[in-house]
Amino acid sequence: MNTADLGLPVDVPSTALFTDHYELTMLRAALEAGSAERRSVFEVFTRRLPEGRRYGVVAGTGRVLDAVENFRFDGGVLAFLRERGVVDDRTLQWLAGYRFTGDIWGYPEGEVYFPGSPVLRVEGSFAECVLLETVVLSILNHDSAVAAAASRMSSAADGRPLIEMGARRTHELAAVAAARAAYVGGFTTTSDLAAGFRYGIPTVGTSAHAFTLLHDTERGAFRAQVESLGRGTTLLVDTYDVTEAVRIAVEVAGPELGAVRIDSGDLLLVAHRVRRQLDELGATGTKIVVTSDLDEYAIASLRAAPVDAYGVGTQLVTGSGHPTCSMVYKLVARAESSDPAAPLVPVAKKSVGGKSSVGGRKWAARRLDEHGVAQAEVIGTGPVPADLVDRQLLVQLVKGGQVVAREPLDTARGRHRTARSGLPLSATQLSRGEPVLPTDYI
Repeated sequence: MNTADLGLPVDVPSTALFTDHYELTMLRAALEAGSAERRSVFEVFTRRLPEGRRYGVVAGTGRVLDAVENFRFDGGVLAFLRERGVVDDRTLQWLAGYRFTGDIWGYPEGEVYFPGSPVLRVEGSFAECVLLETVVLSILNHDSAVAAAASRMSSAADGRPLIEMGARRTHELAAVAAARAAYVGGFTTTSDLAAGFRYGIPTVGTSAHAFTLLHDTERGAFRAQVESLGRGTTLLVDTYDVTEAVRIAVEVAGPELGAVRIDSGDLLLVAHRVRRQLDELGATGTKIVVTSDLDEYAIASLRAAPVDAYGVGTQLVTGSGHPTCSMVYKLVARAESSDPAAPLVPVAKKSVGGKSSVGGRKWAARRLDEHGVAQAEVIGTGPVPADLVDRQLLVQLVKGGQVVAREPLDTARGRHRTARSGLPLSATQLSRGEPVLPTDYI
């Protein structure tokens, strides 16, 4: 389903201005020079992973496909460009008919990647491809950063459910994208209703401290919530005294109480005390949910605690210290002329300071060892070796301007789980280290 068709408030009628000024001035100059229609290949990759990370997670691919479909220069957009003098009349006429007609290949959403991995390859004329740079990078850099943090948290949680609850810690539209990326990375539910409506992610939520403070007594608040939501609800027990709150919660809801939530204090110590108290009160099936500025390290530290689920906000939606993946969008090959039959020639930036790139239209494959565990990320520009033909990573996403690989979000979520499980065990270590797979260029 094209979620842009839902007409939600989080949509925009066009993604054409989600770009930088110089994309259009490059287009104007290329049109004047006669080079705009040269067949070109752009690739998205990162030169390095964020410090200490062992792998990256591709997320946002589905949103990229929506953005490409909605990249249209309507009358209002063209009027704005004319008024500001960004481009000339010739360029405005060209933009009025803009439709991406090329091909896009990429790592499927949920797949893992490493330095140099061509996570997206955009092919078409220089003019139509260069305009997509900023919107593609803004989506992939944000969503992949959140998904990578989510994946690390999911690994640390060791199978326990994770609730995404970071909407109040980021931009309102970024919150929807972050919830989507977190789901791909392994989170179970979200508190954000727009994300649930737009992407079908399960939503959860019960009450905040304000609800308890609204009532004259904690007992009154708990009774009101249980009468409204049932005994299976989750009661927030740290507004006043945790021990007293747990006692009242079980008295009000009985041993069928669904869960209690702890949002402050020494979570490790409090969780053990609450579990013991719940068991003594006969509420052996009541679960414990913890929140309070968690990250993957805090989650890992609670692995031995009697915690049943985690709620994560700030650290998740900000990439747990790495809010971007530093992905770039570079021209790696272009035709010798504007003749459609002209051969492609590799091009690359040569620079000091670690900002050079490798030219040529690339393929990527993952080499496995005799046990089926990933051994290396192999990238090349020539023929694919016979032993790697069935291990290629890029799939076609857009063909002749038409999306051909839209898929349910649960498919990307399942793919990530499979991809992560195929990495060496050291991939899930939270300690600082190098990428778990080397990148081999051949």
